[in-house]
Amino acid sequence: MAVGLAVLWPLAHVLLGMTTASLAVLGRATTWALLGRTLLSCLEVTATTVVLGVPLGAVFARGRIPARRVWLALHALPLFLPPFVIALGWFHWLGERGLVGSARTSAVLFGPVGHLLVLTTTFTPIVTALTMLGMTGLDASLEEAALLVAPPWRVLTRLLVPAARSRIAVAAIIVFSLTLSEVGVPMFLRVPVYGAAVFVRLGGVDFAPGEAASLGVPMVVLGFVLIGLERALASSHGALRLRWRTRDPMDLGAWPGVMTIFAGLFASAPLLALAVRAVPGMGRCWSWAGPSMANSLVVSGAAAAIAMGIALIAGHALARGSLWASALDRVTVTGFFLPSAVLGTGIIAGWNRPATQRLYGSLAIVIVGFVARYTALGTRIVAASIANTSRAYEDAGSLGGAGYFRQLARIVIPLHARELVAAFGIAMVFGLRDLETAVLFYPPGGETLTVRIFTLEANGPSSVVAALALLQVILSLAVVTLGAIVMKRLR
Repeated sequence: MAVGLAVLWPLAHVLLGMTTASLAVLGRATTWALLGRTLLSCLEVTATTVVLGVPLGAVFARGRIPARRVWLALHALPLFLPPFVIALGWFHWLGERGLVGSARTSAVLFGPVGHLLVLTTTFTPIVTALTMLGMTGLDASLEEAALLVAPPWRVLTRLLVPAARSRIAVAAIIVFSLTLSEVGVPMFLRVPVYGAAVFVRLGGVDFAPGEAASLGVPMVVLGFVLIGLERALASSHGALRLRWRTRDPMDLGAWPGVMTIFAGLFASAPLLALAVRAVPGMGRCWSWAGPSMANSLVVSGAAAAIAMGIALIAGHALARGSLWASALDRVTVTGFFLPSAVLGTGIIAGWNRPATQRLYGSLAIVIVGFVARYTALGTRIVAASIANTSRAYEDAGSLGGAGYFRQLARIVIPLHARELVAAFGIAMVFGLRDLETAVLFYPPGGETLTVRIFTLEANGPSSVVAALALLQVILSLAVVTLGAIVMKRLR
């Protein structure tokens, strides 16, 4: 019911919010031209991340690489951060007053090339990670048999990478969806995209909620297309299974080491520029941040706790073939794949009413938005883990007289505690990095740290904005590190 109120209620109000007059916006050629350019941009980002992420995933997974974990952590770091922060880092390198910038580099950054650079830096780790998980899921005996008759590179390219193709396809869909939802980066780099057109009709001077709802219709259709593709490719519920199978690395020569070092340095370069620029503003950033940091922790933590609870019950039922869980899974996936501008339009229309003003005027509305957006990730992770565990443990508990909740508490939770922690951590990190969902309806005084950085960027002191962005990096890293420590202890 909570997921339905968070996803279906807003979605229904998007459709109900259309009027005959507002539908006229869909009759303009400029609207469809903007949508076409946005989809082309999404395809470019998706193709680039796949071209870079698949070979990186292959060599990270199976190559013999010195300090592999260090380079992998640096490569994956941008994924845990708001893309807008990565854009800010590249701005401090390539902007007109950047560390190596000039008018020419600034002109390149503030355009489609810069948009592609920033989103590729941010989203390539998604393809890398799912390629790695897909490759290690192959039976080790098949790999060992192939190595007896073929060199390592051939086994890698002809056997292991093809074995990960379904997860690579899911990764591509996720990247496409996140690119379609992204608003902060294109607005910062002044690249016109369809999501920003919806955004300005809700948060700009051209306030027109009816037109925002009408513009959301094509994005709703796109969202359902992505959901259909994702379900067709991840029907086994195994795309987000996190269990890692350790194997002896292959000797692939010197190139894997060079590739991974470059990937790590390239991904961390924007953060280095932020750190340099942030030094003068570190002392003042706390007063400029106000309550935004605490707000971020409260809303992302609360949303993650709710998402983990839903993931436990719905993920268990989904893994055991329940029809209601399958229907709920469709709803949560809808919330994830719907562009955030559309979800925001629906939440404003659905919850901004006198009867629900106490909820809409508090941080609870941001929690509702985060639950709607990120519950699907946790549910899929928990379901993938439970589906690969024998049902005999629960059957034995049932024969011993244990009811449903006792089985969950005594059998399911201990067996899958790592995945539940991962579900909580991923939902919390995505909540911390979220800008597009929160910026549309955060209450007065309830802005999150990402919203604070975004709104200060235009008029705030540059060093203070860089310091706040660095604070965002530290906050996200602290949550990721704490989650990794807890998961290691649960192993």
